[in-house]
Amino acid sequence: MTTAQDLPQVQQCSATSCSYNEDSGCHAGAITISGDHAHCGTFVEISFRGGTDRGGLVGACHRADCRYNEKLECTASSVNIGQGADAADCLTYEAR
Repeated sequence: MTTAQDLPQVQQCSATSCSYNEDSGCHAGAITISGDHAHCGTFVEISFRGGTDRGGLVGACHRADCRYNEKLECTASSVNIGQGADAADCLTYEAR
């Protein structure tokens, strides 16, 4: 069973328009990677900042074709989020 301390941390996030981003750090409790190009499904643009005091974690990964995906959980040591096909994609994603 995976515990919160086993989840990879979002090392850096350059999606500065995301309401969970503060000083290039993710402050979502946990993010989900999904979609057809490893999109950060937690990305949200609203008029205020939110999130936790600690850095964000990768809670789930729906990209079964990623080499770091094992049973829908990310096994990378950390991830970077930034501009890819969208404003907030997992830049750590690697196809198997």
